[in-house]
Amino acid sequence: MAEAIGAHFFACDIGDHDGTERALSEAVAAIGGLHVAVNVAGGGGPGRRLIDASGPYPLAEYRRVVELNLIASFNLDRLEAWHMRDNAPEDQERGVIINTSSIAADAGPVGMIHYSSSKAGVSGLSLGVARDLAPYGIRCMAIAPSLFETGLIEGMQDEDRTRLVSETVFPKRPGRPQEFALMVRAIVENPMLNGGTIRLDAGTRRAVADNLGDTLF
Repeated sequence: MAEAIGAHFFACDIGDHDGTERALSEAVAAIGGLHVAVNVAGGGGPGRRLIDASGPYPLAEYRRVVELNLIASFNLDRLEAWHMRDNAPEDQERGVIINTSSIAADAGPVGMIHYSSSKAGVSGLSLGVARDLAPYGIRCMAIAPSLFETGLIEGMQDEDRTRLVSETVFPKRPGRPQEFALMVRAIVENPMLNGGTIRLDAGTRRAVADNLGDTLF
């Protein structure tokens, strides 16, 4: 598919930080530079409360999600910025980094503490990165999407999908990949967007309740 649209493709596991650095260096060499970076990889896992009948939330599982969503984003940001720093400035700007947060970051849905706290970290990371990179003319933003049509939701149960879509205002459907791309383009084209997190959510406001049930013990 990459070849069909004249693009390059370099596979990597963002959990493998050394491998990510190699893949990024290969990509930059192939395309001749790096001016825009969009970091969208991430995920979570089955919902679970902080404590339940089986005991406390497993620390290893929490660490896995934080590594995937937050630490991998930090690693990408630092490597991408290093490649951008030597770009010739255009209207004082050398590059744009866009991270992916989530509307869960400030909703705190029940049973999603691993995902929501890691994505809140991505929002905070993006502001810090923007401030650190200001002397280089590199901007950093985050997009916080709601439910989008991606491979991540292909295995979702119909009732879960219906419940999440019901929380949107309009349109009553998951977002489309091209709508995420339109937001990326808007951020790249508007130099006044920096250090913030933009909700891309069709007016979604997550309910506090979830489908984990009310049985605690």
